[in-house]
Amino acid sequence: ELLKGKEVDGIMVEEMEKDIHRLDRITDRFSKIGSKPSLKPNNIINLTKEAVSYLQARSAKRVKIEFSSPDGIDDIILHLNKPLYEWVIENLIRNAIDAIDGNGNIKVSLTEHAKHMRIEVQDDGKGIPQNKQKTIFRPGYTTKSRGWGLGLSLTKRIIEEYHEGRITVSNSEMGKGTTFRIQLKKPD
Repeated sequence: ELLKGKEVDGIMVEEMEKDIHRLDRITDRFSKIGSKPSLKPNNIINLTKEAVSYLQARSAKRVKIEFSSPDGIDDIILHLNKPLYEWVIENLIRNAIDAIDGNGNIKVSLTEHAKHMRIEVQDDGKGIPQNKQKTIFRPGYTTKSRGWGLGLSLTKRIIEEYHEGRITVSNSEMGKGTTFRIQLKKPD
């Protein structure tokens, strides 16, 4: 508010407000872990697009994040917990940014199927060895020098336990990249 009054660059103030709002969401997300969160009808296309846009604006210019959804469809309603679903997408994109070492391509795509939605996060990074693809979802697994290795285990819990969906590594090739696939049931 002080910066607004001092006529500081409006774009900078707007981005700072987004970051403050994000900190509120992070607090909300952590308060939901450990208790069964409520699922409400949400437009999965908009939620995913917002998460992608947020991270694209905060990523290096050498990181290209592409988003695609079913042609001609603006909204697909699923029962989701908005803050936790957004956290899942952001976490997968952040992991992809790490995998490409801040220089490469990431594709986030939504495809509609008869009974479910498929969300894929694909990167052209270093890939995950075949013998590690099941262990990456275990708490404590990390390839980073910092961190607790909780990101993918929480992602799996949010998708599978809270949203009754499924998350897998659908494809990974060393030196070519990885694709994470989420499947979420559509309401009957």
